[in-house]
Amino acid sequence: MHFNVIARVLGILLMLFSLTTLPPLLVSMWYADGATQAFASALLLTFGIGFISWLPVRHVRHELRTRDGFIITVLFWLVLAFSGTFPFMLAENPGLSFTDAFFESLSGWTTTGATVMTGLDHLPQSILWYRQQLQWLGGMGIIVLAVAVLPMLGIGGMQLFRAEIPGPMKDSKLTPRITETAKALWYIYLMLTIACAVGYWLAGMSVFDAIGHSFSTVAIGGFSTHDASLGYFDSAAIEMIAVFFMLVSSLNFGLHFYAWRNRSLAHFIRDSELKFFFMVIGGGILLTIPALYLTNTYSWQESVRYGIFELVTVATTTGFSTADFSLWPVFLPVLLFMMAFIGGCAGSTGGGMKVIRIMLIYKQGIREIHRLIHPNAIIPVKVGKRPVSERVLEAVWGFFAVYVLTYMVMMLALLATGLDHVTAFSAVGACLNNLGPGLGEVASHYGNISDTAKWILSLTMLLGRLEIFTLLVLVSPAFWRS
Repeated sequence: MHFNVIARVLGILLMLFSLTTLPPLLVSMWYADGATQAFASALLLTFGIGFISWLPVRHVRHELRTRDGFIITVLFWLVLAFSGTFPFMLAENPGLSFTDAFFESLSGWTTTGATVMTGLDHLPQSILWYRQQLQWLGGMGIIVLAVAVLPMLGIGGMQLFRAEIPGPMKDSKLTPRITETAKALWYIYLMLTIACAVGYWLAGMSVFDAIGHSFSTVAIGGFSTHDASLGYFDSAAIEMIAVFFMLVSSLNFGLHFYAWRNRSLAHFIRDSELKFFFMVIGGGILLTIPALYLTNTYSWQESVRYGIFELVTVATTTGFSTADFSLWPVFLPVLLFMMAFIGGCAGSTGGGMKVIRIMLIYKQGIREIHRLIHPNAIIPVKVGKRPVSERVLEAVWGFFAVYVLTYMVMMLALLATGLDHVTAFSAVGACLNNLGPGLGEVASHYGNISDTAKWILSLTMLLGRLEIFTLLVLVSPAFWRS
């Protein structure tokens, strides 16, 4: 284990991250909102800690091994989440406690969108910008993590593509070097953000709100600059723009990369995961709209408008809101919440278990039914026209089993803090799937639950974002013995 190299990498990361406080610092100076000193102090603190970590080991050079990669990946999210707490604690408004600041920071970094903050309309503009920026930077980190890092470590949803599935993602990297991969993904991510911001602005948002909401839309984050979220604008045009970019950002960014490089959309049409994703979304919409109309919740036009938006924002694990779906009648709150368990496609900013895994579980279930009818038949599970190996199917079922076990353990832990069953069930699901809003006491925010519950949910968010195994492998004795 090369701890000196790990310290050097983390020191550099902290020094670079300190520079990300410059935009909110400038925003604070522009609006004179009283948070300038907080951001200046946060910049110096973060840079200083990074410099102190880097200085003693600045000349150390070793090639990183797989085990080092696991540690750096986990520490990347933890260290940056800790340093991200400084502005929230140092600014007079909101002046959060360490627990609340860490929860908010980690929620932003993991693009979960679960918040402990209320009164957003009265917060300094720089703090609002900072929250949105955290999600945007976290979303880009997730793309690089999912597409370039985790497959190299042998885990993650994109590993399934690399190992078995034909098409543009069959290689471990999009371009020969990981730095080139990251640069290409940054360009695509940035272009989507700019296009989204322009769309919001043309639809009636202010420049500040348009940029802020484009950050959280493309990151599939869900943070907003208003307590009422996108419902503040009461605009069907803004909501449909959000729906479009939430869906686009929930797709495999490897597909976006090849569309950009080859100037062709043909591979989108051929992608099995994408087709399964839209089939699930379409099925959910066909259930939601009639249910809203037939229960006299809304008029037909409103049922279409709110039904489509709320289903897409929850199913993609974004978490924006124009209506409180937790109050909808019959099965709808549970339907929407369960959609988040599927989440986005592998290699996207979306959370959940990922569409590719659900698709393979579904296909294997169909195969088992056919095997009961034809016991001696050899029936492969296929994606497209090519069979998927049994090793990949075992990996999918292994992930599913650990996911369910993690869910149960975290829910029991929350129940032990005194939360009711609905709140505990939905809070764990919302954080493990990186969705944000839940049901019960956490339908609008997480500020009223205990500090112990917040730390449990912080761990849950991290587990969900790192696809569980990345974090669990570090507690395995075999990892440290090898």
